[in-house]
Amino acid sequence: MISSSSSATRSGKNRNVFPKVKEYVSTRTGKKMAEAGKKVVESKVGAVKKHNEKDEEHKKLLEVLGKMVGKNENDSGSENPLDLFLKIGLDEKTAKNTLANNKVTANLTAIIHEAAVTDGCDRTVGNLLYMAATKFPSNALVHRPALLKYVISLKIKTPAQLEAAFSFLDATASDNLKVNDFEAACGVGVEVSKEDIESAVNEIFEENEAVILEQRYRTNVGELFGYVRKKQPWADPKIVKQLIDAKLYALLGERTAADNEKPVKKKKEKAVKVEDKATVEETVEPSEEETNPFLIFPSPEENFKVHTEIYFSDRPVLRACNSKEVLEKHLKVTGGKVFTRFPPEPNGYLHIGHAKAMFVDFGLAKERGGCCYLRYDDTNPEAEKKEYIDHIEEIVRWMGWEPFKITYTSDYFQELYELAVELIRRGHAYVDHQTPEEIKEYREKKMNSPWRDRPIEESLKLFDDMKRGVIDEGKATLRMKQDMQSNNFNMYDLIAYRIKFTPHPHAGDKWCIYPSYDYSHCIVDSLENITHSLCTLEFETRRASYYWLLDVLGLYQPYVWEYSRLNVTNTVMSKRKLNRLVTEKWVDGWDDPRLMTLSGLRRRGVTATSINSFVRGIGITRSDGSLIRLDRLEYHIREELNRTAPRTMVVLNPLKVVITNMEASSVTYSDAKKWPDAPVNDASSFYKVPFSKVLYIEHSDFRLKDSKDYYGLAPGKSVLLRYAFPIKCTEVILGDDNETVLEIRAEYDPLKKTKPKGVLHWVAESAPGVDPLKIKVRLFDKLFISENPAELDGWLGDLNPESKVVISEAYAVPSLRDATIGDRFQFERLGYFAVDKDSTPEKLVFNRTVTLRDTYGKAGK
Repeated sequence: MISSSSSATRSGKNRNVFPKVKEYVSTRTGKKMAEAGKKVVESKVGAVKKHNEKDEEHKKLLEVLGKMVGKNENDSGSENPLDLFLKIGLDEKTAKNTLANNKVTANLTAIIHEAAVTDGCDRTVGNLLYMAATKFPSNALVHRPALLKYVISLKIKTPAQLEAAFSFLDATASDNLKVNDFEAACGVGVEVSKEDIESAVNEIFEENEAVILEQRYRTNVGELFGYVRKKQPWADPKIVKQLIDAKLYALLGERTAADNEKPVKKKKEKAVKVEDKATVEETVEPSEEETNPFLIFPSPEENFKVHTEIYFSDRPVLRACNSKEVLEKHLKVTGGKVFTRFPPEPNGYLHIGHAKAMFVDFGLAKERGGCCYLRYDDTNPEAEKKEYIDHIEEIVRWMGWEPFKITYTSDYFQELYELAVELIRRGHAYVDHQTPEEIKEYREKKMNSPWRDRPIEESLKLFDDMKRGVIDEGKATLRMKQDMQSNNFNMYDLIAYRIKFTPHPHAGDKWCIYPSYDYSHCIVDSLENITHSLCTLEFETRRASYYWLLDVLGLYQPYVWEYSRLNVTNTVMSKRKLNRLVTEKWVDGWDDPRLMTLSGLRRRGVTATSINSFVRGIGITRSDGSLIRLDRLEYHIREELNRTAPRTMVVLNPLKVVITNMEASSVTYSDAKKWPDAPVNDASSFYKVPFSKVLYIEHSDFRLKDSKDYYGLAPGKSVLLRYAFPIKCTEVILGDDNETVLEIRAEYDPLKKTKPKGVLHWVAESAPGVDPLKIKVRLFDKLFISENPAELDGWLGDLNPESKVVISEAYAVPSLRDATIGDRFQFERLGYFAVDKDSTPEKLVFNRTVTLRDTYGKAGK
């Protein structure tokens, strides 16, 4: 279970003191050395003196460190990075731009010291050092000092050679460097004479003379460079440029005025119209990343590269990566497959943001033929309920995903405890007695806990007391001993364990100490051999803590990658705000159709397919802080329901129409289409609609005053009833106020001779005196008025009072009587609706999923 830690064993070994100090010198110089202070350097000198007095190489290091201490005394230990960059020949603009990038600044500063050119160097060498700072492969940092010797000695002196070196070292990674192969790959020792370069240039000009004469000085010189480089990859680029320029001048002579004119862009000729009724649309092929958004993730075999660099205030930089031995052991267990996990906390209902997480975690595993765990991150027994656990499993499957295995963090409580004990033994954790308020204050002030340096044996005993329930809740925690002076707040001695005398929903009452997320998450990832640990960007600052803990315990390290959260307009996504909406009865439960919870969306009638299509369309990016418009989601919902929802007719606000030229007992039936392109010979694609003396249209489809742009019914005007006959308004019955329309009298055209422009949906009595089928309809709209209510202090005051409108007495065609819960329909001219779970045999209830209007599709997908 517990493997030995390289970092733990290293600290007590005499032979390894020097490498630590050496790395310290190379990475903590300049400004960072000043921050570390004179005492830290002197302590390192003392360590070297104590253990290595007779070692000649160590004596040299002592001299270097001594000079640095002296420098500290003389100039406060501060070296201006800008001065260093200018000394190596960078121009002022490049040097200042470099300072804007902290990572490149740190890399270049370290390289200048490693190469021992703090007093300056040739500009050519300086440019190569800059290339090394920006492009050196992170998985081969162990070989950087060797490469710098080649650069300083001018054995590698061109960008082409350096690029070749990067490629070779990237493939070599941390393996032993094969010097002969390396030198051959980089052209070390290869001298290309001016005559050889001239011969290559002449050859290129002969091959391309016709094109050069035509284009003259507009010739792409970069292409000519590329041709020469293929023939002579190690040629000096300065000499190549001189010879190409000279050859161009010899061939073309002096530049003319025409050579200096900007080329005139030719107008695109209009395509000749094809005399054919069929129009040919130009199709834009989607990019490879749009087709497969998972291409950005590396394969499990590549997990030996450096994941990240963790900078400390008091020790060398940690370059987190797996050794080849650890990776091989991992690959043997997994068979080289991708293993991911979807790790929700069972303390609430999943929302649409979790749909993106599922798409990323389950989707990557599915695309690579791998496995995805559903792992409940159940480390807080006070907030977790079986209701949430059951909901999560059910909704994951509804979304179309099948877990490889369902696990709980609590399944690993024993292993986590044993590793915590080992963490204490290795000096990387301690039992603390500060209150939460004191911890917060000390962390803000970057102050060590008074108990941080207590003896290891004391912490071991106290941690055992915590486990046995001897210490009261809130009186002790186990904290990781990380780096209280770090620039990363998530390295300030995070809590690993706390006491809670609360039974656990899954583990029962066996434990009274529970691990924190920061402690347990990375370890369980490692224990489950996760290849890709994928999470949202707010966890990016926790990456240092994640890898630090796995490194000090000597455990396998998964590949961590963060992506942007999914934020949708006109809603809130935080569990705290969602919980308040539910508990304070602002909405009707976790599955209220106005919420962006997945159960709420499902109840509203949204399909899992459309949600996954929406998430895929957004992509897996790291651009954070953006809001996705709600109408973009609605576009994907409409696209899906337009293909799958049968059409039917419902009248929401009925207005009675009496057909005066029809017998009271007469009822005829028309065939109505369930689908726009319903084949005539397929009876299942049609439903019967009764047409009788009394029928109903929408109140909004009648006006007392007609207008040119109005296609509804008006006095003396005709409209076509969908699938039936034209009718003409002949009389209007008004109420006592002489304004309210109570009833319409109309005549129908049984021969369909009239051809009105307006087409209305309608519902008729199926028998004389029998009302149409009555249904309840809920019209849902945006829950909040503002696009981003979460940023408002009074966000509850932004709730949309019109987000839910209930119509208790709508009329529907008889065929809807057989609809069951979850069935989806398009109510013609109204929108898409789904049967709600509140339906009874006496009365169906429909929720509006989305309107027919599509603002996103019109604006552009």
